[in-house]
This record gives sequence, C-alpha cells and structure tokens, in this order.
Amino acid sequence: MFTNNQTPNPDTVSSRFLRNWQDQPPQCTSPTFMAIILALAIVYFVTGNLGLRLAYLHPSATPVWAPSGIALAAFLLLGQRVWPAIFIGAFLLNLTTAGSIATSIGIAIGNTSEGMLGAYLVERFAGGRSVLSRAQFILRFAILAGVVSSAVSPTLGVTSLALGGFLNWANYWPIWLTWWLGGTVGNLIVAPFLILSITERIPRWDRPKITEAIVLALYLALVAIGVFGGISHPNAESYPLEFLCIPFLIWAALRLGQLEASIAVLILAVISIVGTLNGYGPFVRQTPNESLLLLQAFVGVIAVMTHAVAAVFAERKQAEQALQAAHDEMEERALSDPLTGLANYRRFVDVFDSEAHRSQRTSRSFALVLFDVDGLKKINDAYGHLTGTRALCRVGNTMRIYCRSIDTAVRYGGDEFALLLPETEAQGAYHVAERIAAQIARDGEHPAISVSFGIGVYPDDGTTVEGVFAKADRALYRMKALVGRKQHTVNRIT
Repeated sequence: MFTNNQTPNPDTVSSRFLRNWQDQPPQCTSPTFMAIILALAIVYFVTGNLGLRLAYLHPSATPVWAPSGIALAAFLLLGQRVWPAIFIGAFLLNLTTAGSIATSIGIAIGNTSEGMLGAYLVERFAGGRSVLSRAQFILRFAILAGVVSSAVSPTLGVTSLALGGFLNWANYWPIWLTWWLGGTVGNLIVAPFLILSITERIPRWDRPKITEAIVLALYLALVAIGVFGGISHPNAESYPLEFLCIPFLIWAALRLGQLEASIAVLILAVISIVGTLNGYGPFVRQTPNESLLLLQAFVGVIAVMTHAVAAVFAERKQAEQALQAAHDEMEERALSDPLTGLANYRRFVDVFDSEAHRSQRTSRSFALVLFDVDGLKKINDAYGHLTGTRALCRVGNTMRIYCRSIDTAVRYGGDEFALLLPETEAQGAYHVAERIAAQIARDGEHPAISVSFGIGVYPDDGTTVEGVFAKADRALYRMKALVGRKQHTVNRIT
C-alpha cells in the first residue's frame, strides 16, 4: 500500500466530487442532489436489512448496525441537508420489521437525529471532517459519536415500539443496550472507513509496500480465523486469544496508514462476527445476542485504539516533514543570495569541489566565468541605489535564463557574479559568457548596463578553487581595464 511520506497522486474522483459539493452545493431540486439522496437511502436500506438479520433479541434491535456509521459519515461529508435520505431509508426499512407506520416514523426520526447530532458534535468539538487527523479528536469522536449521540436512536426507537405495544416494557433496557451498542460500533468502525476512503488522497504504490500490505492482510486473516474460526485449541474460548490480533492492527497503523488501519479493523470485525455466530471464539455465550454484544464491545475498543495510534503516527510524520521542510528552507536560504536568488559563495565552493572530484574521475574539464557589472557606482550616483539594485537583479535574471540546468549561477559579491559550467572547455565558456554579456547589454531596460568577464578552466588554470578563481579574476580585470580605455568596447580576453 503506502507510507505517509510518499508523494500522493491526484485526488480521487470521490474527493473531487466532495470538494465541488462543498464549494458549490447543488440545489435541493437538482438531479445531482436527488440522485445522492436516492443512492444514500438505498445503501442505508440494504445495509440495514443485512444488520437486522442478526436481530435476535427483537426484530428492530441488532448489535451489528452499519447504517449508523453510514449516516454519520454522510452528514459529516455532505452536510445536514441529506437528512431525507436517512429518514426515508430508515422508515422504509422499519416498515419491513415489527411495528407500524407510527413506530417506523419514530424510529426513522431517531436514526436521523442520531446521525445529525453526532455530526454536529464532531464538527463542533472534534475537528469535523478532519476528525481522524489527531488522536485527541478520535478520543472525542469515540465519546461524542460512540457514546452520546448513539443513545438518541435507541431511546426514541425503543420508546416508540414500547408505546406502540410492540415490545414489553420489562425488556426495555436489554433491547436498548443492544440497539445502542450496535449503533456505537457502527459509528466507530464504518464511519472512519468511509471518511478516510473518500477524503484521503491516493498515494503512489510501490512494490515493497504492496507486498507488505498483502503479507499483513494474510497474517491478520489467518490469526483472526485461528481465533474466531474454530481451528485453534479446543479450549480456546477459555484463553484471551483475541488479543493476538492487536499487533497486526498496530502494524497496519504504524507502517501502512490510517485508511489501511481502518480496513484491517473492518476485516477483523467481519471475520470475528462470522466466527462468533458459528459458535467459535472467546466471546461465545449462551445466546447469539449476548455473544455479539461482548464481541462488539471488544471490536469497538480496539477500533478506537487502532485509529488513535494511526493518528499519532501520522501527526509525528507530519511534524517530521514540517521540520525537514523548515530545515531545507533554511539550508536553501543559507546557500542562496537573498537579492537575486542565485547561489552564494558558500554554495559555489561546494559545487566547485563536487565538479573537481568528477573531473578527476572523468578527465573532463569544467570552466568558471566571472562577471562584473561595469560602472555600478556611477549608476547608483546618477539614478539611486534602487536602480543599482535593479541592475544587479537584471544580471542575475539573465544569467539564470541563458545558462543550462546543470550550470550554477552565483552572486558572490556586491556587483560580482560567477558561472560554473560543467564539462566545458575555454572556447565553449567564452561563447556562453559573450551571449550573456550581449543579452544584458540589450535587455531593453534603462539605464543600459554592461558586464566584463573573465574565464578560468579546471585543471588547465589550476586544481584548486583559489587557482582557477585567480586566473578568471585576472582576465576579468584586464577586460575591465580595456573597457575603460575603449569606452566599453568588447574585447575577447580569456
């Protein structure tokens, strides 16, 4: 899969759609909005129907309830305007179970209100759509969406059924607990998976990470099947083997990323539910409902733990990247001239040493060209220092434009510049210097400026930075002397 420090690819289609939805929300009567409402209602109805197949205590109460997480994710990502989808899906679903139209309306109101309240609390106190970005947000999410808001639906739903005569008041709290725990775990497992699936960018996949993800998935599946599939020790239910799954969840959180960690939790949840229903694993009790309640409590806790660990590690990686970026920026500033943006003398020495070592390996020379602005003091006196500063920037811009990407342009003094040309002889360096000098002279800005230049070649003119620099410097000042006597007539001096 991927690591946190890999370069991401462009956004997914879903994330682009979400961004457009947030920037330009569609009208409630638009085809796009109506299609989203219909699709969301269908998804809610289908997943709810699957969940109610595990309703052992009462036809309307199940300990496995994915629709709560779907509703919460929908409200967080799409906003409160999609409430009709949740209401319609919940109402139609409950018409197929025990109850009447009135009780179905009461349950649908509870399901819708639960999602809306959970989204509001998360938006207000736990970072909203960024709820999974920080460990403290995840802990708040677990309390607000996993404990507080998830109590709304069972309270309204169970009360509606009791008032309608579809359940005995004596069974109120057992049914309420089953209903509440199903919604809680749905919020803690399904909602994070959906939020991460839609909002996370797609990173670039590399072979080692793909291999690691496959190995992790296989190991996790094998261990989960061993614990919940009935192939472990005959008396496995008396041992806390469920904790053998935790290292693999930590592995996913630390090595692969937050989305992968949520997928690992989802895989474990599915395998453990199937195994427990078949009578295997440490959570099997006298009734399926009791078994699922114990299992869901365990899965909910490790889901919060896994997402918190993944968030802590993601925060650490982001802090490391921020520090590295700050260090790189400081290093770049330390190696560049603040006025022209060219390299400074320190950078020049580093590049010179690197080119000298390469020249020794390849026996190919490189050239150094020194430039000096002619009469900069006169420009400052006549036009002011701002114009003189602009003249220096004009020289720097021309050098940057008319040199190769492998060349290094340097400002190492007030009006002194240098150009390091890898794998270049004296003749080639002269042509480059002459072209740059000509472009500076006719750049069209006022006042016109000119530069003198001198060339030194490694190793012909020296094998140290001082030797080559001295040769180019002598040639430069011979040209400046001639320019002064001949009124800026360009002479070929190397």
